[in-house]
Amino acid sequence: MPGHFEPLPGGGAAVALDDVEISIIRSLAVQLLELIGPGPAEDAPDDPLAELFAEGPSEPPADPVLRRLFPDAYTDPEATPDPRAAEEQRAHSAEFRRYTENDLRAGKRENALAVVRSLDALSVEEEGAAVLKLSPEGSRQWLGALNDLRLAIGSRLEIADEEDTDLLYRLPDEDPRKPMVMAYLWLGGLQETLVTTLLP
Repeated sequence: MPGHFEPLPGGGAAVALDDVEISIIRSLAVQLLELIGPGPAEDAPDDPLAELFAEGPSEPPADPVLRRLFPDAYTDPEATPDPRAAEEQRAHSAEFRRYTENDLRAGKRENALAVVRSLDALSVEEEGAAVLKLSPEGSRQWLGALNDLRLAIGSRLEIADEEDTDLLYRLPDEDPRKPMVMAYLWLGGLQETLVTTLLP
């Protein structure tokens, strides 16, 4: 079990994590929460219907990480040579974003919060390790959060395809990106083994 998820009888998954690994995942999840930001209901707590009727933004986020987490629904208008078609795609993307981004943000926020809460509930033994046990629902939330964390880190590292990932393996130890590369690769391993536990 160390370093990878294993299936639990009856569903769910388990992984052994040491206190450093717990600290890293928790810190990354908290940073992701800060990046995603509060939900509409947190901005207007006196109005219980505010979140239900709130429209999201119509423009893509300026931050490249958020653009990766909340991409346009339609083809990139910049890649469309026909100006009229590009403008139509912008309009469709804006409309889609306006009605879906708040829900997407809420889902990503809930997944990251589930990660933080499950890690906070762990009891680290004297050996400095703990076994995290997840229900099937918890496994899905963790999977979503791990995916978002890797997308965020990949965006900061400017990983666009598999070739970029291959280059990361060859970074010298003194490269300042090395710790984030190691986190990216490690989270990828966790994500892959967690996916395996969810397969029928």
